Amino acid sequence: MGLIAKIEVLVALLVVIAAIAVLARRLRIPPAILLVLTGVILALVPGLPRVSFAPEFVLLLVLPPIIYSSAVAMSWREFHFNLRPITLLAVGGVVFTTIAAAAAAHWMLGLSWPVAFVLGAIVSPPDAVAPLSIARGMGLPRRLLVILEGEGLVNDATALILFRFAIAAVSLGMFSLGQAAGLFCAIITGEILWGIGVGWVMLRLRRWVGDPRVEILLSLLTPFVAYLPPEQMGGSGVLATVTAGLYISWNGLRLISAATRLQGIFFWDFLIYLVEGMVFLITGLQARAVLAGVGGYSASELAVSAVTVSAVVIVARFVWIYPATYLPRWLLPALRRRDPAPTWQSPFVLSFTGVRGIVSLAAALAIPLVTASGQAFPDRDLILFLTFVVILVTLVGQGLTLPAVIRALGLANAGRREHHTDATEEFEARRQAVAAATDRLQRLAAERSLPASVVTPLLDRLQDRLNNLEHRIDGQDGHRKLVELYDDVELTLIGAERTAVNDLYRDGKLKDEARLRIERELDLREAALENLRAVE
Repeated sequence: MGLIAKIEVLVALLVVIAAIAVLARRLRIPPAILLVLTGVILALVPGLPRVSFAPEFVLLLVLPPIIYSSAVAMSWREFHFNLRPITLLAVGGVVFTTIAAAAAAHWMLGLSWPVAFVLGAIVSPPDAVAPLSIARGMGLPRRLLVILEGEGLVNDATALILFRFAIAAVSLGMFSLGQAAGLFCAIITGEILWGIGVGWVMLRLRRWVGDPRVEILLSLLTPFVAYLPPEQMGGSGVLATVTAGLYISWNGLRLISAATRLQGIFFWDFLIYLVEGMVFLITGLQARAVLAGVGGYSASELAVSAVTVSAVVIVARFVWIYPATYLPRWLLPALRRRDPAPTWQSPFVLSFTGVRGIVSLAAALAIPLVTASGQAFPDRDLILFLTFVVILVTLVGQGLTLPAVIRALGLANAGRREHHTDATEEFEARRQAVAAATDRLQRLAAERSLPASVVTPLLDRLQDRLNNLEHRIDGQDGHRKLVELYDDVELTLIGAERTAVNDLYRDGKLKDEARLRIERELDLREAALENLRAVE
């Protein structure tokens, strides 16, 4: 395929992503599900060009920024508070699923143990992108969302390390459990230290540069600097990237400028949206190549294998999560008092979100064609087929039914009261910030003998902000309607200002630079107002 043809295919994929985004919003279905299904349909249409999927594209170029962005958005405090359940899922759950899937593949499908462990490691890590979008829309409690997101950050590291061990066992024909366990611990320790170091250096470098464009470029380089060295040395690189992102999340507020944050939020949101959309679509487009590789197997063999592995992967998560949730509390009274056990519905929802995604497919595609001895890698095409089926079954099957499951369990909008409490705390923090600014202004006026013409307008502005916040905090209907009316009028006034500025510009009475500055100010005012309305 020539360069022009590749560009045409890329543009076509972007058009499909945009169209699916519109359709997904109308149908209220996560775009990831529709993109994969669309990719499968397009892959099976005769005559369309084949879109290849290089595993290095995901493991080296796509995975680092996605993981890093999620880690930066994650609260370190919440991650640390939920470290026990996150670790039990991201490490214990992945190891347990790997063993369960490997045992099923060995005893029921006849795969050798090393090859079975390759398959188990590949299908073990859940992908949290689609489940999180559904869970947030359904109003699940914040803690469930944090656990799900935290698991999605770390479980790829566990799975990719296990995958490397299993590949080595197949290629070399030997495996030492003790040596592998020691290397596993060494990799985890080394990646955490490396991630902290990268986060520390990058934050100081960005503060020293002081240019938002260069800072955003450095932020884009950060996940690759954290990921690539450990990956090249035999680790996964994932844990180092997560650590760097969490470090920057915790320390970035005091070291990253406001201009960089405003521009960086938009840049990263768009980048991750585009990357995830492209990856899910290309995942579905691999259907043709996957089916072409299993021509030597009978339909019954493929069906039995697919049902067996998919069922084991889904059931294993349930089998692991319930003991992991309740057993520690039964054994440790102090933990039970500090963190009471949840109702059975919460672990059920977490169990049902075991959706597999792009990391599993990339790992399957990364299986070498031959072993170290020069022999063809055993059952490579079958592993790729089973991985693809597991992704389809979990992403489409569990993803589409997850909203109904949440409603049936009575957890829909269970986080509404929690959201109201959080919003009240947020507005109280805003009120105290305005009060602190008022107190600081009064002290400055006394210390510097500031004229009333300077102090009075600033005090009036702060008082207006304080009055607005107090109305928002008050939950009475009258105050709520007053706030909504204020917001509507303010948005109307901003629109009037924008219209007047555009008219002046078209009449040649306003230069481009001035228009851009005014429009930016109006955009920031409108965004701030919409942000307050979103909190409510």
